[in-house]
Amino acid sequence: MAADHRIVLDGPADVAGFRREARQLLAQQVPPARVQWQAGGDTASGAGGTAGLWDALDEAPASAPERAPAAAAVPAPEAPAVRVPVAFVELCNQVLLHREPGRFALMYRLLWRLVHEPALRHDPLDADRLKAAELAAAVRRDIHKMRAFVRFRPVGDDRHVAWFEPDHHIVEANAPFFMRRFAQMRWAILTPERCVEWDGEQLHFQPGADRSNAPPADAGEQLWLTYYEHIFNPARLKLAMMVREMPRRYWHNLPEAALIAPLAASAAARSEAMVAAPATPARSTRTLHIQRADAPPPGEAPRTLEALKAATNACTACPIGALATQAVCGEGPVGAQHMLVGEQPGDQEDLAGRPFVGPAGQLLDGALRELGWPRQQLYLANAVKHFKYELRGKRRLHKTAGQREAQACGQWLAHEINLVQPQALVALGATAARALLGRDVAVGRERGRWLHERADGRPVFVTLHPSALLRQPPSEREAAYAAWLEDLRRCREVAFEPSLPAATTPD
Repeated sequence: MAADHRIVLDGPADVAGFRREARQLLAQQVPPARVQWQAGGDTASGAGGTAGLWDALDEAPASAPERAPAAAAVPAPEAPAVRVPVAFVELCNQVLLHREPGRFALMYRLLWRLVHEPALRHDPLDADRLKAAELAAAVRRDIHKMRAFVRFRPVGDDRHVAWFEPDHHIVEANAPFFMRRFAQMRWAILTPERCVEWDGEQLHFQPGADRSNAPPADAGEQLWLTYYEHIFNPARLKLAMMVREMPRRYWHNLPEAALIAPLAASAAARSEAMVAAPATPARSTRTLHIQRADAPPPGEAPRTLEALKAATNACTACPIGALATQAVCGEGPVGAQHMLVGEQPGDQEDLAGRPFVGPAGQLLDGALRELGWPRQQLYLANAVKHFKYELRGKRRLHKTAGQREAQACGQWLAHEINLVQPQALVALGATAARALLGRDVAVGRERGRWLHERADGRPVFVTLHPSALLRQPPSEREAAYAAWLEDLRRCREVAFEPSLPAATTPD
């Protein structure tokens, strides 16, 4: 059967145009074999758009009816709606973003068959359905990889620009994700066929760009590479699994990929050196100088931060205090505007007797420097005052405090807030959020905004604990850090309630 209907769509990702034309064709009872599809700018399909699944079709005759792109055509009467399964609509939206030249013919053929062959809905092994599912899965993978492997670099005019090379026509479909994730940042993503820019108010789409338009590496990138190199554990290298998650075709756009080969090459030697190295001295042999103040009488509220520390050191309300080196109370100025509350002290905090001095604290320090927010202006504390851990050989591995242990420490956190008198509280992680709000908090859903639920009127801002960023996969760490930094930037701009008590210095 000759193809005597030629449909020209506006572009390779013109999903709306396809749906409009498909409805018209169905209304006119035009079978798939008589339709020839072509997408403007679809370089893979060629001028005639007859490659792939259209190879079996004849060339359209010169006199065949042709519909110009919708923007230039006279609007056709609205065709009646076609009822199809909801899953087909989502499948269609994904398949049409694939680079496969015959995707439009495939989806119109499936649509035609769904209307005329009701049994097709119950045949998951149908060849057309399997082909469509395969194309949709490839598009979903490409969308996921773009979200994971886009690397923004700052440019001189306060914008951030990234270069990416997607396999399929996914830029427009993926742009809303980046708009939501980096809503406060002006950014642009350049690709060979389609570019998108976010100006803070709306998205702008432009034709493709050349790789030479992408900005070069900056000083922050070297910091990222140094961090990536230092967290590499040669004993846990699984190169094949890493390549499955981070396919090699993306490596030339990932700055950290340059380190993979030398780190992998030296992994065996470094692992052998680690095994051959003498055991490190047990931490318990270190000499600690802990000054303990007298605790207040039982039942009496501490009147100073020194008395609070003494009271927490003497606390036996839960068992973890007996295993820790010392209680770790907060530090910072009394009357600080913001009080940042984490989960509990870690290994290094337990030994030093200070909060946020370990890897998570160093990440927090870096973020504060990047925001121009001096740590000395903040009061940093934890919801739980003792380090909970489990021994693995000579190592003390962090173990999340249970709810009962967090509740036992709740009185000390309340005393600390009363003594410091902060105007606003920032919960870093779920444990801190639950301690400050008295309920379970879904950090992923409630992060990034102020919650006004406390009886004392102090607003609580919820975001991630910095240790959560350290546990992120390397491919997602940069984006997660940028979003967390944006949270911290936003929580500086707190609109304080006029009824809040003024910061005062306790006796």
